[in-house]
Amino acid sequence: MTKRDLVTRISNDTNMIQQDVMVVVQKTLDYITEALIKGQTVELRNFGVFEVKLRKPRVGRNPNDPGKDVQIPARAVVKFKPGKEMREQVLSLTQKYGTGATPPPAQ
Repeated sequence: MTKRDLVTRISNDTNMIQQDVMVVVQKTLDYITEALIKGQTVELRNFGVFEVKLRKPRVGRNPNDPGKDVQIPARAVVKFKPGKEMREQVLSLTQKYGTGATPPPAQ
């Protein structure tokens, strides 16, 4: 699902103009990004939690030359932890599609 798909769906469900919905969706994403840049945690109930974590520096391997070590520096990354409801709904796909199977794309 793209941002455009999300805007279209919200617009259809709420009878709002797509331009207005796009502004709200974009502002929401901007505020989430702004909070993460400040190092804040963003918690959206029944959805999940976004937070910034610092990955430690580590040694990696060059896939083209596995004998060479490559130093990977420390860096900040965004982590997402799904909320309980989302986690349970996604987990139910395991029963529906089994392990190792990829669910068909949504239409």
